[in-house]
Amino acid sequence: MFAQRTHWNLQANRLSEALAAHRAARKPLIDLTIANPTECGFHYDEKAILAALQNPAALKYEPNPRGLTVAREAVRKYYAERRDGRQGIAVDDIFLTTSTSEAYSYVFRMLCDPGDEVLIPQPSYPLFEFLADIQDVRLVRYELVYDHGWQIDFHSLERAITPRSRAVVVVNPNNPTGNYCQRVEMRQLKEICASRSMAIIADEVFLDFSLEREVAAEAVSPSFAGNDAALTFTLSGISKICGLPQMKVAWAVVSGAAALKSQASERLEMIADTYLSLNAPVQWALPVLLDSRREFQKQLLERARTNLAELDRQMGKQSHVNRLKVEGGWNAVLRVPATQSDEELALKLLSEQGVYVHPGHFYDFHREGHLVVSLITPVEEFARGIALVRDAVSLP
Repeated sequence: MFAQRTHWNLQANRLSEALAAHRAARKPLIDLTIANPTECGFHYDEKAILAALQNPAALKYEPNPRGLTVAREAVRKYYAERRDGRQGIAVDDIFLTTSTSEAYSYVFRMLCDPGDEVLIPQPSYPLFEFLADIQDVRLVRYELVYDHGWQIDFHSLERAITPRSRAVVVVNPNNPTGNYCQRVEMRQLKEICASRSMAIIADEVFLDFSLEREVAAEAVSPSFAGNDAALTFTLSGISKICGLPQMKVAWAVVSGAAALKSQASERLEMIADTYLSLNAPVQWALPVLLDSRREFQKQLLERARTNLAELDRQMGKQSHVNRLKVEGGWNAVLRVPATQSDEELALKLLSEQGVYVHPGHFYDFHREGHLVVSLITPVEEFARGIALVRDAVSLP
């Protein structure tokens, strides 16, 4: 009686079952996968945030499919304050959503008929599979290759394009590999999509988190927002930017040639008007929430850079495991000997060392020999966990 699109394998994987059993037994656990910033000991300006949510203006219902002007103006200001020349974004280019997942759903639904294709990077975050299934979209992968750093394999990307291709997703910086889309890659991607009437969907939730000290994220890679070379949907939100996933505010910025941009905006507005999902209190609070990002990002970057330095210090003591280059984001990828599957190694680390890591296949690495760890883990816990991973993998 259920739709074919929901016929997922809902059985828990072996690692999830082992983790649940480990926790149920109350065994000590070092979680090197933590991604929820509200559980990581960061300081938030509670007084300002809670006061912003008490705005009396929220008692009046003002349905606007693009979102309240005061909230969209805060997003426009966010881009204008960046140093990569994105001052040209207009308030009407911005559509507010409850999450980037919802923004993906809107864009997929607008661009694709059932069975149409969207290209996504490999490796990348596993959420895309479910978002595509729900919208009856077929995913086709293009490869990221590693050669002293991650980069787009444009030969792989162009081979993946078919007459049913509607868009290319680029995650900037990628999760979990942490590579930014370099300017030369951006130009090539724009040319490919513009020449084939395909859209770019740029996921920039980690854009602000450059891990290079004294180097602003804008200097590493500009935002796709404001791009006029190809129809582009730039997605982001305060879940990562401000470390506030519970507040549920995200957005899509529409850009591109005037005619296409206008048509896309009209269609997105109709989709958004059908749902009107975003609540008023959080929209009125958005200027304050976005202003809070500076202190949060300062804390998180200090944490991530400290953990990255500790990771490199510990990896320098052995030769079995190395850390792949990471430019931004909250994760690091470890390359380990492929003497067993990544899942088997993760299970072993959990059962014998009490350390939880993600195996590479969770992120669609197509070869064994990769583990993914979170750089926002509390510093002391991260150091202990990495030492256990290092010693366990180094043992003969």
